[in-house]
Amino acid sequence: MERRYVKDRLRRSMMFVPGNNPGMIVDARIYGADSIMFDLEDSVAYTEKDTARFLVHNALKTLDFGKKEIVVRINDLSSGLGIRDLEAIIPAGVHVVRLPKTDSAQDVVDCEREIARIEAAHGIPVGATGMMAAIETANGVLDARAIAHASSRLIGLALGAEDYVTDLKTTRSDGTELLFARSMILNAARSAGIAALDTVYSDVNNEEGFLAEVELIRKLGFDGKSVINPRQIGMLHKALRPSERDLKKAYAVMEAIAEANARGSGVASLNGKMIDKPVVIRAQRLIELFEADNTVEEEE
Repeated sequence: MERRYVKDRLRRSMMFVPGNNPGMIVDARIYGADSIMFDLEDSVAYTEKDTARFLVHNALKTLDFGKKEIVVRINDLSSGLGIRDLEAIIPAGVHVVRLPKTDSAQDVVDCEREIARIEAAHGIPVGATGMMAAIETANGVLDARAIAHASSRLIGLALGAEDYVTDLKTTRSDGTELLFARSMILNAARSAGIAALDTVYSDVNNEEGFLAEVELIRKLGFDGKSVINPRQIGMLHKALRPSERDLKKAYAVMEAIAEANARGSGVASLNGKMIDKPVVIRAQRLIELFEADNTVEEEE
């Protein structure tokens, strides 16, 4: 497995795989998620932590995950378990470490320091391991911008909704209670030029509710979503795929730009309307998403 992480890549789906479930670990590649996230934290009971760490370490060392991005969610550093997690997964070649319950930029700095120490001790180029920060509290949401800029290793921010709504003294409903957190995390991620991933939708039998939430985060601008069941992956990817209408317009925009450049003109227009920079950027993003999506499907 290629050791170094890739900062900018397709991350529509990041699937949780419990670190103490050998069957799911072995089958993780076939589920079709863009990123596979082995979990050593909440999905693993305290008595299973050592077993999960051992299983994930060996999976990273011996299994072929192809071109999938491999993420491991570690335990909180303050528990003492997080350091042991890092010492097991970094030498094994993990791409990205997901730091849970990130309350402040200092949490990112502390984790990065430990990662760098372990990389150096094992002859791994310092900086080869990426990080992402999961924001799960009111403090974390309010400090989201500082967190996003705390390390050049960060590939993204993720929302952890269950702990967050508990911190707010409310429960999950139609998404109203998460709108502020989603907006803060998204804008913080964009200000740092990194990805923004939405929280899981835990009712795997409610496809209508899941798709409604995906449509909401698509409109907000999120790159993707964490998922807990393979059944959600195909629906998620389809819902995030550019429509034929939008894609046709995007290609028309880029063709108009190319024609203007060929004429030596600095002004391009489409259907009588001048094409400005934001329109070009949106068109490029849609085309890149479509082409990346097709490439991933061909590889699978």
